Amino acid sequence: MVSIVLLCHNKARYTRACIESLLATRPADFELVVVNNGSTDETPQVLEELRARLEQTGARFRLIATERNLGCSTARNAAVAAAQGREIVFLDNDTLLPDPAWLVKLSAALNAAPDIAIVGPKLCYPFEPHRIQCAGVAITPGGRVIFRGRGEAAHDPRYARIEEVQCLISACFIFRRSLYDEIGGLDEAFNPIQFEDFDFCYRARSRGGRCLYTPEPVVYHWESVTSDGTPALPNRYIIIKHGMLFKQRWHHMFARENGPPDEAAVWKTFDLPSLHGPRRR
Repeated sequence: MVSIVLLCHNKARYTRACIESLLATRPADFELVVVNNGSTDETPQVLEELRARLEQTGARFRLIATERNLGCSTARNAAVAAAQGREIVFLDNDTLLPDPAWLVKLSAALNAAPDIAIVGPKLCYPFEPHRIQCAGVAITPGGRVIFRGRGEAAHDPRYARIEEVQCLISACFIFRRSLYDEIGGLDEAFNPIQFEDFDFCYRARSRGGRCLYTPEPVVYHWESVTSDGTPALPNRYIIIKHGMLFKQRWHHMFARENGPPDEAAVWKTFDLPSLHGPRRR
């Protein structure tokens, strides 16, 4: 069985859309472990409604509710501790799952070889023309982050094959429970958010595991919904602070990885429509 860990902190409409898309997943022999991480909006009501609908498909539902936002690492670690699956998927609540076979495809890619540690799908924007958001992550020798394929056409042949990558983002990725037990959970030094997933990938790779990007399935991801518009999460400051910690910890690997040159790390920005209609940067 696969356990899907879904973390929610407010943004109930995105959570609803995510779980409603999850209802079509086939086969439905999975467990959804939801952490309501200190939400103050209508998230509890939405989760209660969707629990019944999900369980009707044959899937299992497990809810962990906290009184305050524990941070991403702490909350996800609590969810994994409660999960029953041999494989774990981290899934953001601002994702959509247009392919009912998404979970089967991710699991198959993970189990293609014993040294594959973590697998991430092609992440695309959930609005036409569904351009690529992230086809795995590259890290430059100086520790700068590049989302491979960002802004390119969804069917760009450069991102149409399975490839080993330096790391992946946890908007959606799959790994074995045995890996988590071996290397430890997400490092709570990266609370409340940012770079905990990169650190997890590098810890897996430092033990000989591989991180793979697969173009199938495609998962839609809004991008930065959790941190955008949340006063308690000064996103730019956190990115800088945690980025420095990540670089200090893993610079010895960056230097020998043959990543792209530092000057290639130019972050593309887009005007993104939100689920509610207005546009946001």
